[in-house]
Amino acid sequence: MPGPDVKANDNVLGEMSTEPTATVHSGVEAKTERKLTVLETHGYVLGRTIGSGSYATVKVATSDRHNCQVAIKIISKFQAPGDYLKKFLPREIEVVKGLKHENLIRFLQAIETTHRVYIVMEYAENGSLLDIIRKDQHIDEMRGRRWFKQLVEAVDYCHERGVVHRDIKCENLLMDHGLNIKLSDFGFARGHMKPKNGVYSLSETFCGSYAYASPEILKGVPYRPQDSDIWSMGVVLYAIVYGRLPFDDTNYTQLLKQVQNKVSFPREPKVSTECRKLITKILSPLKVRVKIPQILEDPWLNPNQPAKDEEVDTAQVVSKK
Repeated sequence: MPGPDVKANDNVLGEMSTEPTATVHSGVEAKTERKLTVLETHGYVLGRTIGSGSYATVKVATSDRHNCQVAIKIISKFQAPGDYLKKFLPREIEVVKGLKHENLIRFLQAIETTHRVYIVMEYAENGSLLDIIRKDQHIDEMRGRRWFKQLVEAVDYCHERGVVHRDIKCENLLMDHGLNIKLSDFGFARGHMKPKNGVYSLSETFCGSYAYASPEILKGVPYRPQDSDIWSMGVVLYAIVYGRLPFDDTNYTQLLKQVQNKVSFPREPKVSTECRKLITKILSPLKVRVKIPQILEDPWLNPNQPAKDEEVDTAQVVSKK
C-alpha cells in the first residue's frame, strides 16, 4: 500500500532524503552531504535486529544521549492493524511513560514519523527468561525464587498504579546485565484500572497467549485483568521449575478442560512441595485464586521466615513453659 510522500523531516532507517542536498563549492567538485535519518537526529545509531513480528521490529541502537545501548521498537504504520495504531499503541505509550521500577523495562522516548513509530527503551542484554529455560532445560528453585519474586514485585507495582499487563509470559521477561528480570512489552497493557469504591473494572478484550490465559479469558467472559495477570505468573513459575508449560495450547477444547482441572505435575524434575503448593494456589479457580499480597508472604518465596502457623505453635509452647 503506497504511503504519503516522505517529508523532509521523515527520513528513517537510513532512507535518503528526496530533498536536494546542499552543495559546497571549493573550486573542485561539489560535494554532497548525506541527510541524517530521524533516529540519527535524536542521537541513535541502529544496530542488529533482536526481534521481529508481522508489523514491528526491535533493534539494538547506540545512544549518544543516554551514553549506552538501547532497544528501539520500530512499528510500521502501513503494516500494523488499525485498531493497534488507534487503541493499543497510544495506550502502551501512555502507560509506560508513568512506570519506573527496577524490574520493568524502562521507557525512554517515543518518536513518530509519517511512516513509523519508534519506541526507545532500556536494552536487556541477556535475552529472555525463555532463552534461559531452553538453554538450561529448567531452572533450579534458588534462581527461580529470585526471578519469580522480581516478577511478582513488578506486577504488584503496576497493579498498585492501576496498570494491568495482560500479556505476561516467559518471552516478555527479559534479563539485564545482572540477570535481573525486566518485564517488557506493554502492548496489551491498560491503565486507569484501580478499583473504585472496592469495585474493579472488567476487561472484555481477550488478549495474550492461550498457554498463559486464565480460564475466564478462555471462556470469553468479562474478566478482572489483575486476577488474570496472577494466573499468567503461575504459568511462568511452572515453566521456570519444570522447563515446560502446564497446559497444551494446541487444542482449544482440551486447553479449556485442562485449565478448569487441578494442575498436575510431572515426576521429573524434582520440585519442592512448597513450590508445588504455591503453583496450585495460583492456578486455581477465580474464587480461591491467591492475591499478590498472599503470594509475597508465601513460605516458598520466604524460606527463611517461619510460616504463620509455626509462629503460633511456638507462641503456644512458650506460654506453656
